[in-house]
Amino acid sequence: MGPVTTDKWAQWLLTRRDGDSADLRARHATQLAEFRDGVLAGADLAADDVVLDVGCGTGLIGFGALERLGPDGRVIFSDVSAHVLDECRRTAGGDGRCSFVVASADDLTGIADATVDVVTTRSVLIYSDRKAAAFAEFFRVLRPGGRISLFEPVNRFAEQLRPDDLFGIGNSPVDDLIAKVCEVYRSTTAAATRPMTDFDERDLVDWAVTAGFEAVELDYRARVDVPADPIGDWETLKRSAPNPLVPTYGEAIAAALTEAERERLDSYLTGLTTAGTPTRRTAATAFLRARRPYRNR
Repeated sequence: MGPVTTDKWAQWLLTRRDGDSADLRARHATQLAEFRDGVLAGADLAADDVVLDVGCGTGLIGFGALERLGPDGRVIFSDVSAHVLDECRRTAGGDGRCSFVVASADDLTGIADATVDVVTTRSVLIYSDRKAAAFAEFFRVLRPGGRISLFEPVNRFAEQLRPDDLFGIGNSPVDDLIAKVCEVYRSTTAAATRPMTDFDERDLVDWAVTAGFEAVELDYRARVDVPADPIGDWETLKRSAPNPLVPTYGEAIAAALTEAERERLDSYLTGLTTAGTPTRRTAATAFLRARRPYRNR
């Protein structure tokens, strides 16, 4: 019997992100590994570091860090979801270098001042309404000379440039149907997803500087209509959701379209997947790293 999951974060990470498909999960894993490696490279880990992985999810960054630490290093896994922390505990298998704290990025009350060497995050701030407060918390828990290393998608970029290109297929005979599906997301989830598009890369730098960090560096990458993998399997994609706060694509399609419209959309997208037609990707991402000063200014 699999783990019981009741909160939206665990449900998405374990099933809804990839439609409970091993194939789609493997495709995501390749991209996630790139993000993990970028964050850990920016963390500049030492063997005995104490790493706080904020918004750890199922442990992508935290366990990657653990592999790079020595016997005296430690990883503190923190997340708002007790259920995903349970997943991390199972993966840790009793490794004494691991500890677990239920906490949000903007309120790390369970972590004492100046007790960790590195703070890592990946795609965490996009869910926070208090991003500046999160940077202040990262600063507080770090020892002098401690580092932050984070990754965030800059969703405002694609939202402004390609707002209705939901599946990366560009102009198509079903643009009218896709626009209706996009409107479901906008009208029913706008309040919940606003933090995902209310900032850009310049804000990340500003928040880090305002919190007191120095040696702030940001690597920004923007891509417009870059060729990407085919959809793969349309039925699987419909069972997945783009983030934990919104319906699956299939649920949004059911809410937006009539039966005849759904059949037209299914027919067109199934044809694309059968033909292996490449999609196109428009997205922007940012890696940021910075250091808490060794002494107060």
